[in-house]
Amino acid sequence: MQQFLLKGNIATKERSFDQAAYYYGEAIRLEPCYADAWNNLGTAYFEQKRFELAMEKYSKAIDCQPGYTNALLNRANTAYELKEYYKAIEDLSKVIAVKPDTALAYFTQGLVFTKMRDFDRALISYDQAIKLDPANVDYLVNHAIVHYYRKDFDAAKIELGRASKLKKEEPNIYNTLSLIEIEKGNFVEALQLINKAILLEPKQAYFLNNRGFIYLSLNELEKAEADINQSISADPYNGWAYRNKGIYYLMKKEYASAERLLYQALNMDSFIDKIYFYLGVAYQKNNKRSEACKAFNQSEKRGDKMLTADLIKYCK
Repeated sequence: MQQFLLKGNIATKERSFDQAAYYYGEAIRLEPCYADAWNNLGTAYFEQKRFELAMEKYSKAIDCQPGYTNALLNRANTAYELKEYYKAIEDLSKVIAVKPDTALAYFTQGLVFTKMRDFDRALISYDQAIKLDPANVDYLVNHAIVHYYRKDFDAAKIELGRASKLKKEEPNIYNTLSLIEIEKGNFVEALQLINKAILLEPKQAYFLNNRGFIYLSLNELEKAEADINQSISADPYNGWAYRNKGIYYLMKKEYASAERLLYQALNMDSFIDKIYFYLGVAYQKNNKRSEACKAFNQSEKRGDKMLTADLIKYCK
């Protein structure tokens, strides 16, 4: 039984997930309530982005061993991927109740609260994670990202400066600084920063997508399309890339394709920045006034501040 678990762990490290699932299955066949095997089987599915199956296996681990903190953390991460944010918070609260010094639980809470646009609670969670693990650069960068979402760019830069002192060659620092320059309309500076991130991590889908958006903003459409397509190829589950491909089609005046991709992006992740505004523009260009004005209304509610006087007049 233990031997099968160890073989499964080796296969997982080698990313041979089907082989890992077989070994974990054999361990479970010998001991039907082997919590470690159920948990690790969940991880084999999670790594393949088969999140529904992963959730099922983590739940079996927890049924077999209530209070199993690793499985609770894993199930919370899976719920996050499935956008079941309240379930994630529930599992994380259970972990914190038992092990209040678990920095990872607070960090994951921060990620969940950020997706819920509850930025105040996200900052509190990240603060606690940083207090427990002050040298963790990921925690500092994500704390800065919340400040970025709140448009508090000075605070974000201070956090990123702290992170840089710990790990100067952290690509996410340059990516976040690039996002700040994008918001300020400084696209040349943003391009320089995102290129630093890509130099450090050339195949990172998010970085390529962000550079694609910068190229869109600089009206360099061929470069934008190449980066966005490469990003989608590397990570077909990133809704932000589909948003940017939709913007590309808006700029190419291919409005049916723009609407399709922007609607797909919204369904993938409603958190995406300014998604309602761009979708509203696509609806407007496709003569769908009612849908356009509903999208513009959602954009205003979210504080995008993108509507022009003409678009406000269009919806009266």
